[in-house]
Amino acid sequence: MLCVVQRIECDESCVSTLLKALDLTYLQYIVMMVLWEHKEINVKTLGQKTHLDSGTLTPMLKRMETKGYVLRTRSAEDERVRLITLTDQGLALKEQAQHVPMDMFCLSKMSEGELIQLKAQCEHLLNNLQS
Repeated sequence: MLCVVQRIECDESCVSTLLKALDLTYLQYIVMMVLWEHKEINVKTLGQKTHLDSGTLTPMLKRMETKGYVLRTRSAEDERVRLITLTDQGLALKEQAQHVPMDMFCLSKMSEGELIQLKAQCEHLLNNLQS
């Protein structure tokens, strides 16, 4: 579903309305979905999972840290590696965001089967573009 959410031109106002109450932008929501799954991740891996580059992630993560959703630290093993850790406040946001996937599904006006097929096509396209 992440591919579908990232790559389809959505009606920005609808998505923004869903996320406004969470004080998240669309891309911040994508990042939070990954963090809710992994709790701690390095920036490089986060970029791979979200298909966002460090030039996009770095300022976004700084803003998210200012909001109290994440902590940015250096790895003890390798100082060059930046770790992103979900805070308690960021974890609490997950409960508040439980409705977003279903709301987005309803807004899509597509069947579950159609979305699954679209996701597969997006993944196929991404694989083709990366090879």
